[in-house]
Amino acid sequence: MKKDLFFKQESLWKALDDEKLKEAQDFGESYKSFIDASKTERKCVKEIIRQAKSRGFVSFEETLKDKKALLPGDKVYFMNKEKAVILAVIGKEAMESGVNIIGTHVDSPRLDLKPFPFYEDKELVLAKTHYYGGVKKYQWVTMPLAMHGVITKENGELLEITIGEDPSDPILMISDLLPHLSKDQMNKKMSEGITGEGLNVLLGNQASKEGEEKEAVKAHLLQLLKEQYDITEEDFAFAEIQLVPAGKARDVGLDQSMIAAYGHDDRVCAFGELKAIVDLDTPRKTAMAVFVDKEEVGSISNVGMESKFFENSLDEMLALQEGSTRLSVRRALNNSKALSGDVMSAFDPNFPEVLDPKNSCYMGRGVNISKYTGSRGKGGCNDANHEFLAQLRSTFNNHDIHWQMGELGKVDQGGGGTIAYIIGNYNTEVVDCGVPVLSMHAPMEIISKVDLYMTYLAYRGFYL
Repeated sequence: MKKDLFFKQESLWKALDDEKLKEAQDFGESYKSFIDASKTERKCVKEIIRQAKSRGFVSFEETLKDKKALLPGDKVYFMNKEKAVILAVIGKEAMESGVNIIGTHVDSPRLDLKPFPFYEDKELVLAKTHYYGGVKKYQWVTMPLAMHGVITKENGELLEITIGEDPSDPILMISDLLPHLSKDQMNKKMSEGITGEGLNVLLGNQASKEGEEKEAVKAHLLQLLKEQYDITEEDFAFAEIQLVPAGKARDVGLDQSMIAAYGHDDRVCAFGELKAIVDLDTPRKTAMAVFVDKEEVGSISNVGMESKFFENSLDEMLALQEGSTRLSVRRALNNSKALSGDVMSAFDPNFPEVLDPKNSCYMGRGVNISKYTGSRGKGGCNDANHEFLAQLRSTFNNHDIHWQMGELGKVDQGGGGTIAYIIGNYNTEVVDCGVPVLSMHAPMEIISKVDLYMTYLAYRGFYL
């Protein structure tokens, strides 16, 4: 009776056969290459488009030049301001009958340089930063950092900067106080031990020998920047420079079953979504993969999910389908179904006091479904409808997808959100579905390889 009536889950490392486990390991290697190339949202979008184009996707602008209609099997992409992208594979049915959508975000918590970052103090030159997204500030000190970004010079030339990723590059770091003098610091709350204004990055110590400048170390740094990149301090006021953990993704554990990397949240779901849609031939319903920016700060701005980019892109495609009217986009969205591909906090044995073991997701048990997110009393959540969840269970079971269902943590501990509620505003059925993660929002996060692989299979099954 127990076998028939009780819901039981087991580790995929037990449940999958050797062939599937080999596929999961290989898939993990592909993902490590992707995440290493995607340290910023701009670089992530660039890598998504590169991989999509290699599998036959063409820009919508190019499509407009060649044809007046979109046909089943056509593969197109839309890029928005180098920071968001949508891939679409046209299905056999009219889009007005509904579209299958998966949406993820490609931004991650980080440190941004302030507009005027450089200053000298006691013969050290430092850069002031402004943290982006929900971070534990103390985690970013003494961490090897790399600088990524873009600068447009006054003459219009675009310069891309990457410093700290190549083994021959210098790294950047934020210093911390030695334990011998940390009595007062250690008595503070963890949130106050390191302040936002204290996240100042060390850039140099060498002073210029030319002249007698009071800021000789800063002068030497600016001289180096001028010589190597032909940029000045003024250029940084208009630049977009991020500081992220330096180095490549690495296997974790003596069994190499997990992956540590910067930016799993949420580029790990973006990778599964990317691979799922490029594998499609001609689906029954049109498939859309949406990759957006700014989720970590509320999904706002013209590159976040709150923008009109998604809606406009769907409208453009509908305009190339016979019989489309001004109401077609509304009808298409009303009839659509979506997965908000976002990570979920996995049960961590080091912190059981904030987690509900019966309603948490676990490393190695497959893709996680979150009926709702939100904070405490489900504030700000998307609470998925039962009818859609029933359909999703049927889809996953029919495709032999190993799924689990988990909440973020105990009810009164806090909470979080995703882009699901924004998609739901279109009257689209949507639920959160993604990869369990340990150490979410830390500079280095951890996932299980089998969860990543099962999430890809879940997204592919959803599109089919």
